[in-house]
This record gives sequence, C-alpha cells and structure tokens, in this order.
Amino acid sequence: MFGHYFRQGNKMDTFKQISGRIAPMLEPNIDTDVIMPKQFLKGIDRQGLDKGVFFDRRFMAGGQPNPDFILNMPGWQSATFLLVGPNFGCGSSREHAVWGLKQLGVRGLIGSTFAGIFDDNCQRNGILTVSLDEPALARLAQLAASADTNSITVSLDRCEITTAEETISFVISELKRAMLAAGEDAIAWTLQYLPEIENFEVAHYSRRPWLKRPASPLG
Repeated sequence: MFGHYFRQGNKMDTFKQISGRIAPMLEPNIDTDVIMPKQFLKGIDRQGLDKGVFFDRRFMAGGQPNPDFILNMPGWQSATFLLVGPNFGCGSSREHAVWGLKQLGVRGLIGSTFAGIFDDNCQRNGILTVSLDEPALARLAQLAASADTNSITVSLDRCEITTAEETISFVISELKRAMLAAGEDAIAWTLQYLPEIENFEVAHYSRRPWLKRPASPLG
C-alpha cells in the first residue's frame, strides 16, 4: 500500500505574508558552489549550514567577517529576501545551498530567472522564488540599495510585493502557492489524498492481481 512507504513528508514554516529587508545580489550566474562551498557538504543533517552560505565572500582569509559583503553590512545583515541576478542557483544540484539559505533566514528570492533544479529545491524547502520583468527588478534594486528603503512585504495570498512606493504583482502556479502557504513538500501534500490513493490501489490490484508484488521479507 502507498501509505506503507510514505507516512511523513517535510513539514516547513508556512508562507502567507512575510515582511523583511531585501538585500541586492545582482551578479548574474551565482552558482551553488558560491552559495554553499564544497567543504560544507559533508553532512545531511542540515545543521550549521547557515555558516557556509556565501562563505568565501562573507568571510576573509582569517575568518573574520568581510565588511564589504552586503549581508555583513548594517541594514542588510538579517535580510529576509534576496534580490538576485539572472540564472541564480546554477551549477551543481546541491540541496545544501537551499538548506543553508533557509537556516540563514532567507524566505524568498526575487530575480528574473533561476536554475531549474535549484528552483525545485527552494520549493520543497519553503523558500519562495519570484520571477519579475526587468523594469520591476530595476525599481526594486533602487529600493534595496538603501537601508532606509529596503523593507518589503510579500503576500503569497495576493501574489504581491509591497514596497513604500508601489505594489508589484507576480505570477506563481496555484499548486506551488498552495504548498508554500501550507508549509508542505510534495510528499506531505500528496498524503492528504492518502485514503483516495489507497482505495485506488485496492481496486487496481483486485482487477489486476498479477501486477501486485509479493510482500518483502524485510517488511
């Protein structure tokens, strides 16, 4: 039975409406090796990865914070959103990059394009990715460049980004929006339909018993 194999999905923080500062990182093609260097990929427990995020840029050779890196500057140190350049998250598919961003407190990424696998990893870990056109990104970049104007509110219910000057609408698939709002990954979302799935299995194998695999000796 389906439920025998999948009893629990990844439960995450819900995302409905979040306010916070946005930090500009507009360089194109920032890859996952920059986001999470390889020396932080040794574990799979997702602990302590916030230290590794942008490690080679956030810290100097001696380990002290780099004062010239945007996320170390007053006004951007606790950014909830990143305004990123095109093709953000390209490179290898390391999910550690997304785990680290989430641990650092990043809840949303706003840009023009995102690498496909990275975008999927953000979805399954509760980080919103928003694609906007260039004029909207340029206006956000002006606001994000100043600590006096870099606060925004993102409403997933209304699919809107609100700044001190305007409201920007964005498009997101209804399934992606609903899963982020509920704080559920694909498995957790699917399990709400478990009774229907198991009823289908019973009917399916009753009509085609030769397709049912024998029980595993391992249980």
